[in-house]
Amino acid sequence: MKPAAARILISALRAQFPNTPIHVHTHDTAGTGVASMVACYQSGADIVDVAMDVMSGVTSQPSMGAVLNSLNTPNKDFNQEKLFQINSYWEQVRRLYRCFDPGTQATNTEVYKHEIPGGQYTNMIFQANSLGLGAEWARVKEAYGEANDILGDIVKVTPSSKVVGDLAQIMVSNKLSKEDVLDGAETLNLPNSVIQYLQGYLGVPEGGFPEPFRTQALKGAPVVSGRPGAELEPMDFVAIKKDLTERFGSWITEKDVMSYAMYLLCSRNSQATSTDMAMSANCRQTWCSSHSR
Repeated sequence: MKPAAARILISALRAQFPNTPIHVHTHDTAGTGVASMVACYQSGADIVDVAMDVMSGVTSQPSMGAVLNSLNTPNKDFNQEKLFQINSYWEQVRRLYRCFDPGTQATNTEVYKHEIPGGQYTNMIFQANSLGLGAEWARVKEAYGEANDILGDIVKVTPSSKVVGDLAQIMVSNKLSKEDVLDGAETLNLPNSVIQYLQGYLGVPEGGFPEPFRTQALKGAPVVSGRPGAELEPMDFVAIKKDLTERFGSWITEKDVMSYAMYLLCSRNSQATSTDMAMSANCRQTWCSSHSR
């Protein structure tokens, strides 16, 4: 989000909803995050997400220290010396995990062209490398923008951003252009996530689905009308917990129940046995015990 857009958006939201808390979350891929968060605050936002200086920037959140100093307003809760101490701690921690750093070492305003969300950007780098497309990263980013256009320039947030990313990866892997996908919609084997999106399982995008691409790609597959969740039966969390406890033991927590509820298909397809899950629970309990001393 650019600073000017931030002012327009937050000012409009505040005018429409004067008593509703406004919480802004963004990533700093383009390097404009600090200016944008300051603009959000000055336009009426109640909360803006930031990160410790050493953990900030690029696909992370804007720098906390930079945002606070940019505001240049006295605040008794803002102790800069303590902030420096905390930052020094995380600087050492980050060095220990350097091997997991995705390698995005600089900001890139190209994000305003391809529109890859910051949270997905680093994931796609790993995915591209695992698929042997690391050397074609520039093409992957370009294909993401093309895939977004094909799908109707949709709002990209999990899981809709994954739909765009899946299509982009397929396009690069098979050397397909935007025109190839549009012209071959009836014959191409598109990713399952794309088909489900076009069927309406993620809801109806603003402006509707892209036609005739949708009809051609679905090849007569059924579609969902309205909000998908409206036709679902209420979920019995008590019964789910009882079932999981009987199958895997008394260590089942509310988090396990929610994981099962949200990722039902993954749970059903899992090859984990009750012994595997019990071992996982024992490991978790051992870790918690050792770290609570």
